[in-house]
Amino acid sequence: MFNFIKFKSQFGFVQSLILFLISAFLFVLIGAIITFAYFAKDLPNPEQISQINLTQSTKIYDRTGDILLYDVHGEEKRTSVDFEQISQNLINATITAEDADFYKHHGIHFKAILRAVLTDLRNQSFSQGGSTITQQVIKNSFLTTEKKISRKIKEAVLAVELERKYSKNEILTFYLNQVPYGSNAYGIEAASQTYFGKRAKDVDSAEAALLAGLPKAPSYYSPYGLHPEDLKARQEYILDRMKELGYINDQEMKTAKAEKLNFMPPGHEIKAPHFVMYVKEYLEQKYGESQLEKSGLKVITTLDWDKQQKAEELATTYAEKNIKMNAHNLALVALDPKTGQIISMVGSHDYFDLKNDGNVNVILRNRQPGSAFKPIAYATAFKKGFSPDTIVFDVPTEFATGNSTSYRPKNYTGQNYGPVSLKSALAMSLNIPAVKVLYLAGLSNTINTARDLGITTLTDRSRYGLSLVLGGGEVKPIELAQAYGVFATEGILHPATPILKIEDYQNNVLEEFQDKPRRVLSEQVCRQITDILSDNKARTPMFGANSYLYLGDRPAAAKTGTTQEYRDGWAMGYTPSLVTGVWAGNNDNSSMTHDPGSRVAGPLWHDFMLSALKDTPIEKFTKPELNNADKIMLNGQYTYNKKVKIDKVSGKIATDLTPPENIVEKDFSQIHNILYYIDKDNPMGEFPKTPWQDPQFINWESAVQEWLKTPRAIALGLNVNGALPTETDDIHTVANQPQIELSSPQENSTALSELSINLRATGTFNIKQINIFFDNTLIGSTSQPSLILFWTLPADTIN
Repeated sequence: MFNFIKFKSQFGFVQSLILFLISAFLFVLIGAIITFAYFAKDLPNPEQISQINLTQSTKIYDRTGDILLYDVHGEEKRTSVDFEQISQNLINATITAEDADFYKHHGIHFKAILRAVLTDLRNQSFSQGGSTITQQVIKNSFLTTEKKISRKIKEAVLAVELERKYSKNEILTFYLNQVPYGSNAYGIEAASQTYFGKRAKDVDSAEAALLAGLPKAPSYYSPYGLHPEDLKARQEYILDRMKELGYINDQEMKTAKAEKLNFMPPGHEIKAPHFVMYVKEYLEQKYGESQLEKSGLKVITTLDWDKQQKAEELATTYAEKNIKMNAHNLALVALDPKTGQIISMVGSHDYFDLKNDGNVNVILRNRQPGSAFKPIAYATAFKKGFSPDTIVFDVPTEFATGNSTSYRPKNYTGQNYGPVSLKSALAMSLNIPAVKVLYLAGLSNTINTARDLGITTLTDRSRYGLSLVLGGGEVKPIELAQAYGVFATEGILHPATPILKIEDYQNNVLEEFQDKPRRVLSEQVCRQITDILSDNKARTPMFGANSYLYLGDRPAAAKTGTTQEYRDGWAMGYTPSLVTGVWAGNNDNSSMTHDPGSRVAGPLWHDFMLSALKDTPIEKFTKPELNNADKIMLNGQYTYNKKVKIDKVSGKIATDLTPPENIVEKDFSQIHNILYYIDKDNPMGEFPKTPWQDPQFINWESAVQEWLKTPRAIALGLNVNGALPTETDDIHTVANQPQIELSSPQENSTALSELSINLRATGTFNIKQINIFFDNTLIGSTSQPSLILFWTLPADTIN
């Protein structure tokens, strides 16, 4: 009896306990359901997470799309990537650091939450999160960061719902694109680029462990911060845990711990800075600053990173060498003349040299081009009908300017070469012939040609005179390079461009390179210019046989330029596939030492061209058609040979009154300036009838005639036949002919058988002899000025 009652009592207790536990469980469950329902009623739909437009920075890449040049961003530097674009190392390290059971739970981890609650109770704080990766995605996407129970409940509700809607890989991708890693880097792609200069898909285990440890305290653990030891300790802790979880083996862990990490230096984020800022300005103007910083544009530029690196290296090297010439800056731009695509751009040799305004992009600034402008004037002259064979006189010349002052240019060396072809004049960069060429071509015509070649800066025509051909007008180096590119393409202008393609964050193409070629010069004119600029022998007398403009067996056309007072030095040149322009000088416009562009800019041009064209096929230029002009000066002849009939008595030009026996024929060579023979507005036309009416004629002619008296001219045999006579025979004239006074016989008188003749001859000169003829028969003669003759008429004449 007693035992039964005891058993019954025990059974009732157990039953009561079970009922209590069931009731408690139901109470908690119902309470949880009610609580969850209460907090869930106004929560956002987790499906909207895929529609959230995260702030994404614009990425500017080189032409391959692999080298990130710059990340344009506001407060958040971010580039979203797909799961497949993230290395497995990063995925494993992130799961290890943030949520080891990520692939096991369904959004919330009760053990972690309980552990966090107990820790908070023990510390009397609310600091432990216990959040899964899914919960962190919810917090970053929908909720505030306030530390309240209500927020944690909402977070858990949404986390469970998010797990129902999306796969684990999708959720992990959301997280890795959202989380901050410090230094304004949001998302794993931006973090990988910021700290290691590589994409997320290329990160190794050591790098991945370090990156995975940053979100816990981005500023504290920053590689650029004050706690490198703690950062290393956290990295090694994560590597240890990765080994424990089976993601790496022991050897891989040791190797990763021993790996020396090479962090990108602060400020490294920009490559090719002058080019990038040029592109950024273009993007801001077209798409707006806000879209540029937040919309995640992907910009593929035309820049060749390998060539850019070489250009920067060489610019730095030669900038240091140029210091002794008081030239503290160098700039370079290289284009593909066949497309106009910018290959390299170094706006100053050191973008970060604030002392010398290194951030200034000289390639986009107005600078005087010196003699580098000459080919444009020569091309204009060739369009007009002049040719490389045309002769002008390189002699000291005064040029009329239309005001009280005159213009007296000098050659760089101070020497003069007399009659020179336009080919020699341009190849040797002679200044006096160049000024004459500009006058012959026409100032306005030359400015028009420059405009057609893409030069936009010569707008105020009233500012320019004949000094324009020597660099008297400012141009932008990028536009001058573009102009030289027209010569390289035989007359086709391809506008300079830095853009290959622009996509939005959804890979929609917003803009893509489209070549817009336009013919602006004839093939013949361009070939003539190229033939001159690529003729190393033609420039050798001035520059030497092995100047910096010579690329050995690779044909290249090149021209240098130096401005007055040595403020600018230039080297411009091209092959059929590459055009490069180099500027040297000082950003503050101070003068260099008296060294020409060939010395301060030529070495950089030379070495860059050789490097950029290495291992590429050698291309030859097409020769121009031969000059078929048969007119003096245009055909390369400058002496005008003419046969002239001369009165040997007076030594002057014979006339109709000159006795035939006094006439001799002589050859004369006359030499005049080009305006004597050529109408500058119609070079192929007739000789000008009044050449002296040209405002430059008198000065040009007197300069030539004075030079012909010099020992150099005489040594060249330019005056051997004397000057061509301009006066006519002044002896055998009507006024000088003898006058006959016949006193007998009288007019209308009759002679029967005998004729009495009485006459007297007078004249300017003494009378040497008087002959009297009757029917062509000599009947009398005297050496005296008078004659009295009695002559019997022939019988057959008497009636």
